[in-house]
Order: sequence, then structure tokens, then C-alpha cells
Amino acid sequence: MKRQSPLLDRLPRGPFSLSDAAEHGVSHTSLYRMRSAGLVERIGSGLYVTGTGLEADIDLLEASRKAPLATICLNSALARHGLIDEIPASIDLAIPRGRTPPLLLAPVTWHLFDKATFEIGRSTISVEGTDEARIGIYSPERSIVDAFRLRSTTGYETGIEALRNWLKRPGSQPARLMEIASSVPRSKGPLRQALEVLL
Repeated sequence: MKRQSPLLDRLPRGPFSLSDAAEHGVSHTSLYRMRSAGLVERIGSGLYVTGTGLEADIDLLEASRKAPLATICLNSALARHGLIDEIPASIDLAIPRGRTPPLLLAPVTWHLFDKATFEIGRSTISVEGTDEARIGIYSPERSIVDAFRLRSTTGYETGIEALRNWLKRPGSQPARLMEIASSVPRSKGPLRQALEVLL
């Protein structure tokens, strides 16, 4: 049976860094001892949780902590919205151009999106298994627009599959899709052509 450290109760709930632990009165040495004893688990580069059976999406938790603006995009967003069957091997995350993507243990493919259009269709969701952690995600419509805009990255058929599945959904509005495409460069023409074929 693991022996409980009296310092364990001082540590923050959820993910924390070495500096967070120090702010709560737990030294680096004490933290490493707790980690060796199995009371604390390293979940990312410089990121820890108490070993209390946290059942969270560790990859998204690490990304949300290291890059607060990280936004699930492209194939990963399309898969989460149920618009494609593919399960991406890595998580597609966008950050605004000009920011440096952090190094993560999680399998992430970083994409740099234009600052001027970064917020279009963006919202946040809770990271599964946590109370407070949130991460950005693009809407189904923005994700489809990006799939056409970056078809050399996602694959042309991915955008077609996603669009076809989206059009089958009640309430899908092609006009809304074209409105977003008008704001995001290099997507309107290919998307319009695909809509003319599918409608």
C-alpha cells in the first residue's frame, strides 16, 4: 500500500507544473519523491497530476495547459463532429500564426492559422474527465471550410466526405457555409464547386 505524503493535500487539483507546486509549498525534491512513490504522475513535459485515478483525456489536457489558444481543427475536428470516419493518428491543433507551438508528449500536429480569421467558428469544450480544463474546437462548418482550404493537407476526399455527411444533417445551411468561406481565404471556389456537384 502506498504511504500517503502529508504534502499531497497541498497540491492543486487537476494538472499542475513545478512552479504551481512550489507556490503551494511543495518543493521540487518533495514532488519528485511523491512521483517516485506513485502519488504523483507526470502527464506531460513539466506537467503533473496527483495519482488519484484521474480519468481525463491526458493529451488534450496537456495541450490546453501548454497552449491555451490551442484549437482542435481539420481532421480531428471533423472526426469529433462525426463528419468523417477516419480516426486521426495525431491531434490536429491550430494556434494563431506568430505563436510558437509548445513541445508536448501528446501526439499533436500543429497548424498555424491566420490571426485575422482564427476566431471564426471557434468555441471551447471541456476536456473530458476534468471539471475546469477547456480547449478550443472549430465548428463543423469552419472545419469543412478549412478542409477545402487545406485540401493538400487533409486530402481532397476528406472535405467531400465531410460536406456530404454535413448536408444530410437537419438544419444544415449551405449559405452559412459559404459565409464562412467568404471570410477564409482560398476556400470559397473549391467549396462552391463541391456544393454544385452535391446539391
